[in-house]
Amino acid sequence: MPISVVLRRLLLIALLVLPQVYWLGTAWSLGLRVARIQRWLIRIFIVAVVAAIVAVLYDGIAVKSLPAALSNRISPPVQLWIFSSTFAFYLTKGLHGLVFCWTKVAGLHRRHEPMPIHDVSRRRVLRQTASILGGAPFIAAFYGYARERFQFAIERVEIEIANLPPALDGLRIAQLSDIHAGDLMPIDEVSRAVALANDLEPHLFVITGDFLTRRGDPLAECIRELSRLRAPLGIWGCNGNHEIYADAEDDAETLFAANGMRLLRHTAAQIEWNGAPLNLIGIDYQRNLPTDRTVMPTLNGAERLVRRDMPNILLSHSPDTFPSAAAASVELSLAGHTHGGQINVQVLHTAINPARVITHFISGPYRLPLRDDRKQQAWLYVNRGLGTLGLPARINSKPEITLLTLRPAKHS
Repeated sequence: MPISVVLRRLLLIALLVLPQVYWLGTAWSLGLRVARIQRWLIRIFIVAVVAAIVAVLYDGIAVKSLPAALSNRISPPVQLWIFSSTFAFYLTKGLHGLVFCWTKVAGLHRRHEPMPIHDVSRRRVLRQTASILGGAPFIAAFYGYARERFQFAIERVEIEIANLPPALDGLRIAQLSDIHAGDLMPIDEVSRAVALANDLEPHLFVITGDFLTRRGDPLAECIRELSRLRAPLGIWGCNGNHEIYADAEDDAETLFAANGMRLLRHTAAQIEWNGAPLNLIGIDYQRNLPTDRTVMPTLNGAERLVRRDMPNILLSHSPDTFPSAAAASVELSLAGHTHGGQINVQVLHTAINPARVITHFISGPYRLPLRDDRKQQAWLYVNRGLGTLGLPARINSKPEITLLTLRPAKHS
């Protein structure tokens, strides 16, 4: 393993461990101030928390060794604690640093004067306020965990397709994405999402990748649940990046076929509705995507699958293939991958969304000129996904089931 990779991992571990030492060390110290019985209860609790953190991190980083029932119970709260405590620690320390700098700068103006009592009190209040604000990540994370994580939202969207045949006007497509079945997405929640999606009565179902998170997750059980989806034009899908990480691309394809569905891997299939054809294209997530965000990935040879005699729909886990798809005459691209950022907070007219770090296409519909023709539009729809990754919480970015209805473009 390259030394740079080792150093980055050690740095990441240090950044995660430091907050745990601070918070748990503080709790341990506070325990010294209470009665002996309470003190021992606090110590036992802290030791149990440390053991759970170590077990979950080992289970996630090294090898999946925890029994599924136990992992499903302890992994979500432990990961919630790790992420929220880390953000809270660095936010608190950052705010304390700002208070320290402010008081130092203010003190320069009266260097030779004794500090008034009210200034000492003001500084104490500022530090206490900083500590309270630093606890905001805890409150937000626990809200997103308890409230929005499984609050599936139905998004109904009409998409105007250039040169759409009249027979396809009103075609309904339901999209699921980013299931991430495993510790943070129990199979019974996948089953509930399937039932909600079936209630929409679409003509076609598509699933745009990330059926699991890592090797050892219940891929077969997830795909078995997805096979309960019902649509006259069938259930179609594509692989995501986590199928690559879990070395499960081939397994997903095999399981799809065994359950009466089809996973498109750099292939296309023509389906027909009311006598009109539709070209459905699916591509795998590309392993070597450009690191420069100004360079968008290509379709990696799938341009040859595009038809000019019928509308095209592309299933691509990554939304960043959209510019290439629009240039290749794909009328509609369906993607996921971003989870809508999982956190979407508006602060002073600025959206704080982690997905902005990886892509320009966060969630919802986007348009670009079709084949560089300003008169016609290509569409992308980015689904926020069902599952979560890392932080088991969602804040103002609910898990999504999408129902897209095709309409002819008004100018076509």
